[in-house]
Amino acid sequence: MGQLCMSMEINLLGPLEVTVDGVPVRLAGARRVGVLARLALSAGQVVSSERMAADVWGGSPVSTVGKQLHIVISKLREALPGQVIATVPGGYRLDLPLEHLDVHRFSQLTRRARATRDAAAATGLYERALALWRGEALHGMGEVWARIEAARLEQERLTALEDCVDLRLSIGDHHAVLSELTAHVEAHPLRERPRAQLMLALYRAARPAEALALYQETRRAMADELGIEPGAELRRLQRAVLAGDPALDLAPDLGPDPDSGPGSGSGSAGVRVVPAELPADTPAFTARTAEITWLDKVLADAAPGSPAPADVAPGFAAPADVAPGFAAPADAAPGSSALANSVPGSSALARATPRSPVIAAIDGPGGIGKSALAIHAAHAAMDRFPGGVLYVDLHGATAGLPPADPLQVLGRLLRSLGVDGAAVPSTMEEATANYRSITATRQVLVLLDNALDASQVRPLVPAGPGCAVIVTSRRRLASLDGAEHLHLTGLDDHDATALLARVTGGRRVQAEPAEADRIAALCGGLPLALRILAARLAARPDWTLSYLAGRLADATSRLDVLSHADLAVRTAIAVSHHHLREEPAGQDAARLFTLLGLLDTPTHTTAATAALTDWPAHRAEAALDRLLDARLLEPAGLDRHRMHDLIRLYAREQAALDHPEPERRAAVRRAFHHYLAGAKSASLLLDPSSAHALADYDGDRPGVALATAQEADHWTDQESDNLLAAAYQAASVQDDPRTAIGLACALYWPFARRCLDRELIDLHTRTLEIAVASGDLAAQGLEHHLLGDRNQAMGRFSVSAEHLEQALVCWERADRPRRMMSTYNGLGITYAQLRRYDDALAAMENGQALAEAGALPDLQAIFLSNRAVIYDKLGRLDEAIATARASLAIWQELDNPARKGLAHDTLAHAHRSAGQLGEAESAYRQAIALQEEGGHHFGVATSAWGLGQTCHDLGRHDEAWQWWRRSLDILHDVGLLTREQVDQHLAQTVPDTPAPILNVL
Repeated sequence: MGQLCMSMEINLLGPLEVTVDGVPVRLAGARRVGVLARLALSAGQVVSSERMAADVWGGSPVSTVGKQLHIVISKLREALPGQVIATVPGGYRLDLPLEHLDVHRFSQLTRRARATRDAAAATGLYERALALWRGEALHGMGEVWARIEAARLEQERLTALEDCVDLRLSIGDHHAVLSELTAHVEAHPLRERPRAQLMLALYRAARPAEALALYQETRRAMADELGIEPGAELRRLQRAVLAGDPALDLAPDLGPDPDSGPGSGSGSAGVRVVPAELPADTPAFTARTAEITWLDKVLADAAPGSPAPADVAPGFAAPADVAPGFAAPADAAPGSSALANSVPGSSALARATPRSPVIAAIDGPGGIGKSALAIHAAHAAMDRFPGGVLYVDLHGATAGLPPADPLQVLGRLLRSLGVDGAAVPSTMEEATANYRSITATRQVLVLLDNALDASQVRPLVPAGPGCAVIVTSRRRLASLDGAEHLHLTGLDDHDATALLARVTGGRRVQAEPAEADRIAALCGGLPLALRILAARLAARPDWTLSYLAGRLADATSRLDVLSHADLAVRTAIAVSHHHLREEPAGQDAARLFTLLGLLDTPTHTTAATAALTDWPAHRAEAALDRLLDARLLEPAGLDRHRMHDLIRLYAREQAALDHPEPERRAAVRRAFHHYLAGAKSASLLLDPSSAHALADYDGDRPGVALATAQEADHWTDQESDNLLAAAYQAASVQDDPRTAIGLACALYWPFARRCLDRELIDLHTRTLEIAVASGDLAAQGLEHHLLGDRNQAMGRFSVSAEHLEQALVCWERADRPRRMMSTYNGLGITYAQLRRYDDALAAMENGQALAEAGALPDLQAIFLSNRAVIYDKLGRLDEAIATARASLAIWQELDNPARKGLAHDTLAHAHRSAGQLGEAESAYRQAIALQEEGGHHFGVATSAWGLGQTCHDLGRHDEAWQWWRRSLDILHDVGLLTREQVDQHLAQTVPDTPAPILNVL
């Protein structure tokens, strides 16, 4: 991830110029200049490698461009400080704050100028923007894309220059602009707008004859060059000059707002009050580009007066803005402007006006940055609202303060709008009516920050269709009529690190980028947490990021670290928790909140919550919904909820205060046993033979209701992260070994089918230690057996043999002869992979004898199938086929599609070894269909590979590749092959058998 370089500047309004701390950086080579310029024009956005190659390299051979681009990027990174050029999927991105590019500063200043209604202030902004130009944009760059961009930027410069002239004309600066306009007209003889401006300036400077002469000169030039007459605006201006139309004169200062008066919210002086109450914007505001764009669009729908379009002639305004006593000329086209004094911000374009104010409602948990976003967006939009900007903190989530009373807030809003304090109504009905009357004809922006709920907000919504409201709240204000909603979540890793860099000054982040990323991750993207850490770093210049990250890593003290002065993550969370405790309807939610903090599971379902609390499902669901409303939980899918890591730490602290230890332990154990019961049910559906291993491990509570193997597979997929987290947490509990071992073993068969081998080995290594510590020989035997099985699946055959041999010892000492059967089977497979075929057959025969003695047909079938495979490897093909058929005959009587499919696969392989390709193909197809039915994905991949080999043997090479591709796709999907490994197999003429398939017998 690229790191921000706060001291770097890139200037494109002239020859490309790069400086660091004011010192120029020299870039050698046109391609380096071109690539950096191309990235700079799209700063913060991804520029694809293909687009870059097409723009900068033009017609160069495609085969060489990729390597050249990579070299140029490497050289630029060497020349530039930090890591401002990021490699991202598909291309590259320049990670430099936009304010460090003159192109962006120019655009920002011109936008502010167009939105500013004070002509003098707007002129100053335009002049600052134009002063950024050092010559022709992208000077010296001749590529097609550069010429196009240079032309676009030049057009923006000319428009800004002419907009600035309009403003200067409106404030009587016509004498000073004459020389500038004359040069501008000479440089751009066919632009009508500056000629109209020069005509108006000459007229106001008492030089009407020169104004008319300029018109004639313009007419001749356009006729000679273009064969056309001047446009309608120039023609009307000429007639007005000939007539000495007073509309061309500067308008006098009209004094107080003529709309001011009784009932309009005026003050005692009769001048309308224009409030500007926004708190200061956050200088380090970072990211949220999509959210700002959304807010900007919503606020634009309020339809306040828009800046004048660039092609409106100077001194012209829409008909509604014509000075009193003057009408539009008779020949004016519909919608065209009439002659009048220049009015900054007037528009010649009619806009549809909404019938009600627009409302943007932002919700999200505490500390997520709702207020910062709202204030930042309001600052950017405030110039669109000539009626002013109002701000109120409603204290819906402020520690130590009750939520603001709407009547008191209305009184404050009315006073801000100019109503004398004594005239503010004392009843809600009168105050609301007065507020709506005053705002009905104004364009006001109201920011209602930190709202508790919709009922607090409704009376505070203004009435005018040109008004807009931004509301922030922890709750989603779904019942607020007409509101557009934005749910704010945490910053992603890149933006979180960028925020940390901005608020700390950047140098510390550049010095320790990996630690900065670690800090951002530990804060979970919470802006409040990042700002607190920045404040702590500022107060302690001796602290390094690695030291701070180390302190944050300790979960027990993380919330203590995230506190500084009057800022604390703990306090921000506590407010929502306190509100729940104070509300009668929030008692269950408050209790549930602390109990959820005890679990390490990443998400929470209604069923698991009911187990945790020992409540019926409907009560648990209602409490979860209440926590969602309070933003102490976030939605994570259908009937699934997530708690932010920092909120979880707070909840866990409160649980230790609110619940005695026995109560906490009992709650967590109920949740573990909910998962144990569900996992055991899934195991029995997915592999009924697991019943013997899990007979000793029952859940104390009912699990989810699962009826089919498909339901079991889907539930395992949905709950896999929770199951693994619960198993690890159970393994950390000191005095409940049976729960830990039972949960780990119940997960084994569902997870093994999903090829989660590494996760299972890590988990069962831990629970084996628990079994040894508890002295439970049967549990030790099971753990050794399962570890042997998974190591075998990963091709670690020597390790597998050691575990399986230990399992036999444990089973014998525990007097569990029946459990020895599965271990003999696994050991026989492992010996066969080690090419110890005599040992393998002996293990299988021992196991089969026990299965026959115990009258266990499923185990007999398994031993027969595996003996068939060993016979195949020994070249005893007739025995292999006969034994495989004997195994299949048993499975035909048992309801286990996956196992029946495996038996068909064994038979198919024996037929292929014997050269009986037709029989092999038929058996492979049946194996695939049955294993698909049973949800055995890896088995499907294995049989599909064998079918591909058979088709290849039959000379049907295209069909063979279809099956091989399908097998490789499955192996990739379940995580057994990387994409690179898949590509390596696909590149072979006849692919080698993938390692995961070779690892099975």
